[in-house]
Amino acid sequence: MGFLHRKTSKQTGKLNTLLGLAISRIAAVRRPRLARKSIATDDVRQLLTLGHLDRAIHRAEQVIGEGNMLEAFEMIEMYYKRLIENAAKLDKPGECTDEIREAAAAVMLVAGWCGELPELPFARTILADKFGSDFAEAAKDGTGIVDPMVLDSIYCPVISQVNFAVVKMEG
Repeated sequence: MGFLHRKTSKQTGKLNTLLGLAISRIAAVRRPRLARKSIATDDVRQLLTLGHLDRAIHRAEQVIGEGNMLEAFEMIEMYYKRLIENAAKLDKPGECTDEIREAAAAVMLVAGWCGELPELPFARTILADKFGSDFAEAAKDGTGIVDPMVLDSIYCPVISQVNFAVVKMEG
């Protein structure tokens, strides 16, 4: 009789569990990235002081790359929480708000590039079943649905930002 009173489907419950695990894993993944960013930032300062510009530029690329990943993790965590909070609405994808659809698309996009969160491919499969293959393809490509800030933090060209970072650290 308990299955008649469920607020969400079994798939949605599994999705909530997967996203909850991913949230806790993000906290663990974030710590070493913060440490690497801090160390690389100090290295850039020291290399610039010593006049090793080429090596400083390489380290600055690492700082920017780690910063972009940390920013992406923050946005992804926000999307996970949004999907968990609105789990009941996921059972009726046609009635989902744009905010929920954007969160689902971001999770589906991120599942392809983030190997540090092994729960995501399973979450992507569940979301693709719920929202349909057309939505899944659009989310995978990042076209129209996914927030441009997520795309920028994931696919941001590091090289174009390096000169700005080096000049900022010198000054």
